[in-house]
Amino acid sequence: MKKLIYAVAFMLATYAIEAQVKTPQPSPKTTVQQVVGLTDVTLDYSRPSAKGRTIFGDLVPFGKLWRTGANLNSMISFSDDVTIDGKVLPKGKYAIFTVPKADTWEIIFYKTTDNWGTPEEFKEEDVALRANAKPVLTDRRVETFTLSIGNITNDAADLE
Repeated sequence: MKKLIYAVAFMLATYAIEAQVKTPQPSPKTTVQQVVGLTDVTLDYSRPSAKGRTIFGDLVPFGKLWRTGANLNSMISFSDDVTIDGKVLPKGKYAIFTVPKADTWEIIFYKTTDNWGTPEEFKEEDVALRANAKPVLTDRRVETFTLSIGNITNDAADLE
C-alpha cells in the first residue's frame, strides 16, 4: 500500500512540476492598445517568424486570403466609429484579413471573429469594410511579423 501511495504522490509531483514550466510559443500572442484622439484601439494577434523562409509570394501566396498573423484571427477593436480609406467603420471588434499582392494589399475588416485561420466559408455579408494599402519595402530584414499603430495625431493614425 505504501508503494502505491508513493507512486501516486510521485506522479502528482511530476505533473505539478511540468505544469509550471512555460516554453516560448512559436508565434507569441501580442496585444497593442493605443488611444487615437478619443478612440481606444486594441490589436490582438499572434506573431509568426520568418525563420529564413520567404513569406510573401511563397509561404503566404500573393492574391490569396491570409489571416494576417498566426493562430487565432488577428483582431482589432475600436471604441468609436472610425474612418478608414474614406469609409466609415462602425465601432466594434473585427477580424483582420488581408490579400497580399506585390504592389497592393487589400485589408478586410470582418465581422465574424471566432475563426481559426481564414473562415471555412467566407461570407461577403460579414465584410464590414475593405481598404487598400501600398506595401513599403524596408531596408532591413524583419524576422517577426509586427502590427503597430503609428504616425499618431490628435485625430488619426496609421495601422502598420
